[in-house]
Amino acid sequence: MPRHLSLDELNAGLAEILASPKDAGVLRAIVFRPAEGERRDVESCDISLALGVHGDHWAKGCWKSTEDGRPHPDVQICIMNSRCIQLIAEERSNWPPAGDNLFIDMDLTPENMPPGTRLGIGSAVLEITATAHNGCNSFIQRYGRDACVFVNTGEGKRLRLRGIYGRVVQDGLVKVSDRVTKLG
Repeated sequence: MPRHLSLDELNAGLAEILASPKDAGVLRAIVFRPAEGERRDVESCDISLALGVHGDHWAKGCWKSTEDGRPHPDVQICIMNSRCIQLIAEERSNWPPAGDNLFIDMDLTPENMPPGTRLGIGSAVLEITATAHNGCNSFIQRYGRDACVFVNTGEGKRLRLRGIYGRVVQDGLVKVSDRVTKLG
């Protein structure tokens, strides 16, 4: 089992996270969750308005639904800053348990990426939603209580270190190492 970093160790890495690119970043990892507790780390995948990240359990139902019971598009794709997960998980092989779909090297703060911001990734376009993304008990089990405090409280919460949600507005193919660009 990987060692969990202390809050002091995590805070010491904050400057590196905040140095993430503002307007053009890179997709560093793609993960889909075929079922509860399962993770598949892939090099490329299709994403669509109908299915989100193809193969992900979001399309089968998730924690947030529309009035008619369909999975809510505002929580379609989970996105986390790759520098943040690298700090927390320490090794690339420990990123998938976070449960996020896309790990990007880009500034996800609300000042840089407010709801409504559109991102071009590969041939797809995503729109950032206003739904808050929070660490949970599973996050604590995987990375430790201090990691959850780091991303979920105070400055970490304000900076959205746990990540953000996006919805697909243009279907497409995404690949690790694709450029991520803020669109208009």
